[in-house]
Amino acid sequence: MTDSATNELQVSGVRKAYGPGAPVLDGLDLTVPGGALAAVLGPSGCGKTTLLRVVAGFLKADAGSVTVAGRLLGGPGVHLPPERRRIGIVPQEGALFPHLSVARNVAFGLAGRDRAAKRTRVGEMLELVGLPGYGDRMPHELSGGQQQRVALARALAPEPHLVLLDEPFSALDSALRGAVRAEVRAALRESGATGLLVTHDQQEALSTADLVAVLRDGRVAQCATPQDLYHRPVDPWLASFVGDAVLVPGTAEKNTATTALGRVPLAAAPQGLREGLVLLRPEQLELAEPDTAGASAEGVVTDVRFFGHDAMVTVRVDGLDQPVDIRTLGPLRQEPGRRVGIRLTGEATLHPRGA
Repeated sequence: MTDSATNELQVSGVRKAYGPGAPVLDGLDLTVPGGALAAVLGPSGCGKTTLLRVVAGFLKADAGSVTVAGRLLGGPGVHLPPERRRIGIVPQEGALFPHLSVARNVAFGLAGRDRAAKRTRVGEMLELVGLPGYGDRMPHELSGGQQQRVALARALAPEPHLVLLDEPFSALDSALRGAVRAEVRAALRESGATGLLVTHDQQEALSTADLVAVLRDGRVAQCATPQDLYHRPVDPWLASFVGDAVLVPGTAEKNTATTALGRVPLAAAPQGLREGLVLLRPEQLELAEPDTAGASAEGVVTDVRFFGHDAMVTVRVDGLDQPVDIRTLGPLRQEPGRRVGIRLTGEATLHPRGA
């Protein structure tokens, strides 16, 4: 087991371009505390995979530095090859060696240890990922989730400081994905290794990681805990990218915003900003009967999307140009054409227009 307190990842001012055009990474900074699992999100082409490859050592950055556990891995005049970085990698779909048993796959990176030490370490790793007794099986005898856990065991076996996970759950069906994510997260925490997860799945990032970094234009637009990222995004673009957002014009006075949906307390607003876009999440809007106490706005239902555990109801609100989405739980009693009232709950954030 590695010492999680010393396994901090620091990416400082990293720049990487593939040609004469705009760089894919443009002065990117990212710090992941030792023992934490950070997820990297962003639109297609934002540089998520390039960042992973630079940290792993598969690509050499044009500028900037990468440090893990206080050791410079890449920077001015320094570029350690991947095999010397003490970084484990879990690729998509596991990528196990099909001709090797589970035990031999896990032992692949344990060069320099005697047979008894390898056997002991393989047993520890299979126990850690919940697959004791699977050492003699072949990869084709395992389910997709089991293959991913073996890939994690293989990555953790050499006691890396950092584990890179490149969309490792994307090939799993939705019913299995959540369980395997939880098992991988638990194994990483027990091992003490720092983790960097690249994913396009927002739900996966928010539910799995300790920190979430959103990339935009080759830089980190915001890195925060999942709760802060969701409830206090730095701008409307990020709010709309991470989850569903309700953005309405509003005016702020004494930490309260007034909007066409009603008045709502403000959790945050830029200093001196009086007018802008008020951010709410769909679950902060509650449906009510029109003309009832507490209903601060009214409108007409235009669409209903049922998801089983909840539903998204679209309402064209009186006084607003654009419709709003409202997430509602429980039995569905709404249908298009019905007039409804709206109540606001929780706190909002205020952002400049055009940010």
